[in-house]
Amino acid sequence: MPCFLRGAVRARSATYPVSHSRPLEERAGIALFTLVLIIGLAQPLAAHEFKAGDIEIVHPWSRQTPDGAKVAAGYVTLKNEGSEPDRLISATGEIAGKTEVHEMSIDGNGVMTMRPVEGGVEIPAGATVELKPGGLHVMFMDLSRGVKEGETFRGTLTFEKAGAVDVEFDVQAMGSGGGHDGHGG
Repeated sequence: MPCFLRGAVRARSATYPVSHSRPLEERAGIALFTLVLIIGLAQPLAAHEFKAGDIEIVHPWSRQTPDGAKVAAGYVTLKNEGSEPDRLISATGEIAGKTEVHEMSIDGNGVMTMRPVEGGVEIPAGATVELKPGGLHVMFMDLSRGVKEGETFRGTLTFEKAGAVDVEFDVQAMGSGGGHDGHGG
């Protein structure tokens, strides 16, 4: 290439670099798509789940308490992914002076009874146990404060084999979760 052309090519390259870059709008679209993809993939990481040994603790929650309430109930799904049974033996909640695992039942006459579960709640190997309104649940008593929808509070679930795991209870609206738990919430 003649000398004078090499200089012109160099000057043109410096002024208008040869690039395979995309227009600004297209790059912004790609960046936005990438951000949405990253957030979407990270969602399971931000899910409201906890793990203790072979026990997966899914979505601990409670209901908003009415003003002046002295009790609240907590609910959670427990999945045993192991080959041995385990047992939920106790629970705590930062909002409560006392916490127990309870069972609600209705006898043949339609009378509801509420009582602590003696010996804890068994979670068979490979099984899922739900603590839900109208059945097994965590009972928070002697509340130090009420809780409102959208708040969270800390607690601990202790298992016979998996040990203790700190969890966070999401507080939902009073009518959420279906059923009536008999605890004013």
